[in-house]
Formats: sequence, structure tokens, C-alpha cells
Amino acid sequence: MMHYTLSNKMKEDEVNRCQIQEWYPKFKSLSIKTRIHELPEPFVQYLLDDSGPFLLPVSISNEDAFPNRIHNPEEEDDYQVSEGSDDEAEQPPLPPSFPELELQVKESIESLGGSVFPKLNWSAPKDSAWISTTGTLKCSSFSEIALLLRSSDSLVHDLCHAYDSCHDKTSSRPKSFVLALRKWYQSLKPEMEFRCFVRNQNLVGISQREVTTFYPALLEKKDSLRVLIEDFFVENLMSRFESENYTFDVYVTEDDRVKVVDFNPWGAFTLPLMFTWEELDQNCSELGDDGVDFRIVEGQCVVRPGLKTAVPYDYLDTSSGSGWDQFMRNADEELQQQTRNAQAGA
Repeated sequence: MMHYTLSNKMKEDEVNRCQIQEWYPKFKSLSIKTRIHELPEPFVQYLLDDSGPFLLPVSISNEDAFPNRIHNPEEEDDYQVSEGSDDEAEQPPLPPSFPELELQVKESIESLGGSVFPKLNWSAPKDSAWISTTGTLKCSSFSEIALLLRSSDSLVHDLCHAYDSCHDKTSSRPKSFVLALRKWYQSLKPEMEFRCFVRNQNLVGISQREVTTFYPALLEKKDSLRVLIEDFFVENLMSRFESENYTFDVYVTEDDRVKVVDFNPWGAFTLPLMFTWEELDQNCSELGDDGVDFRIVEGQCVVRPGLKTAVPYDYLDTSSGSGWDQFMRNADEELQQQTRNAQAGA
């Protein structure tokens, strides 16, 4: 059996083409409304700095990253250093400020309807959604965006490791870092997002993007969705996206329009979801009259709850009604029931 390695199959150019500032201008009419800002180097260094305390930038608009929190001045008194103490000489570092960037971001948020979700060149800070007041990546201020970006470990990929899998690696970081602000749509359904795999400019596989949940309605739509996505690829991407090997994520709307959500390189840090990369390579050599191999979760027993980072959907994390939200509700109910049983038996 051939040993399959991905590390020698990627090129820097292929990775670069998947940066949102590279592909979005070309496919703007087929995607989600987005505003892109080049990040100043001091802000990049702020995201990378983990040597000191966790500080959020000072907001020139007096915006709060936790607008719904309860402010209790008495708690703050507990942390005041009294005059003459040994700690008096140790002044805490001043928080940074990025007034120009904040004003640009504020304008973009307003132009996109008041709510956005952020991402850098390639990645969104999905791992830090838990820290926001909504449990999602939904942001309405620069302070909320800074909180998500500063709290994220997954963005280290963009900042430090984007080219680690390239056999022709010459750079440790891209020429510039950008902050992409994408319009927030509350009504989007996670089951209607799909990852598509392109090998030698042929569409060789389509996978349900959210593989941690079984959606019965997808079973009825599977064939029609396959045709929609195949037609979209042939008409809009096949001859226009310059890489031979790549993946792209799409969202299918209720009126059967297909929207590009993202592009990713073939292999390396990109998740194959319901495939393996070996299977996708085999599909490339076995394309026949049956069409593209389209895989969805077809029953509860096929759900992949362990695929933690495959939660696809930049919009969805622990918000009301999500899988994690239901899990936490069930856990809380179980804990309350155990408490009541213990009290009854006391």
C-alpha cells in the first residue's frame, strides 16, 4: 500500500491563493459580504505577545468587549494596591490602543448591518467563541473583535505556521496580515454548508461540513444538492480559480443559490471531514458516470463528535439551540436532578 504524505504536495502559491484578500475580490459577487482591512504590524505583534498580562486595547469609542456584564465597583476594590505596599513600584503595563484601525473597523461594521464575524488571512477564531457574551463569533464592536482574536490559539496558524507544509517554503509569514469582517447572518443553517474537494481541477468529493450532527432533511435533498454544487463549480470556479488542487466551502440558500464561504489548500491543515485524503486521491482516478462522491451523515451512528475542529460554521458555536448549547443544558438539568435527589435522601 502506498504511504500517503501530504507535506510534499503543497506549494506556497497554493496557500497564498486561499487567503481571503486574494480570492474575495475575484468572487465577491458569489460570496458573503466582506470588508477587508490590512493590519498594522503593532496589532500583529499584540496578537502574538503572550509575555505579559491579558490586556484588551483601549477603545477610543468607549466600547466594551463585555457589554452585558454586571459592573461591581466593590469587586474592583479587592484588587487595589494600597499606598506604601511592596507592590507600589510595580506599575501595571498600559493597554495598547489602535485608534486608526478601530475607526476603520467601526465604519465597516456599520456598513455590514451592525454585526460581523472576524477572520484573518485564512482562519477564524472559532476556538475562542466561548469567551464572547453570545457564545458565537458575532461581533458588533472593535473591542469584541480584539477579545476573540487575542484569545484564540487557532490563529497562531495564520500568524506563524501557514507555510509549514509547503515543500517550497521560503517564508515564515505572509507579506501582510488582514482582518476580514464578514456580514453576520442570523438565519444561516449549519447543515447547508458543504466542503468540496478539487483534484487536478476536477471536483472529486463533497462532504457535509458540520459532521457532528445528523440532519434527516439532508437525505431527501442529497441528489439535488449534488447537482447544484457541481453546476456551480463548473460554471463559476473550474476555470477561474488558478490552483489545480484545493478545497472550497459553500453555503446553499433556501432559494437554491450557492455562495462561496472559503477556499483552503489541498491537504495539510485542511480537514477532509467525511473522507480521508487517500480516498479523495482514489476518487480522482475513478471518476465515472455516477457523479461526484457526496457524503453526508446518514444516521446518528455515523456522527463524528470527536472531530472537534470540524465544527464548520464560523457562525455557530455555543449559541442558543446549537448542539453544544443543548449539551450544556442537558448537563445542567442532570446536575440539578442529582442535587434534588441528594437533598431528598438527606
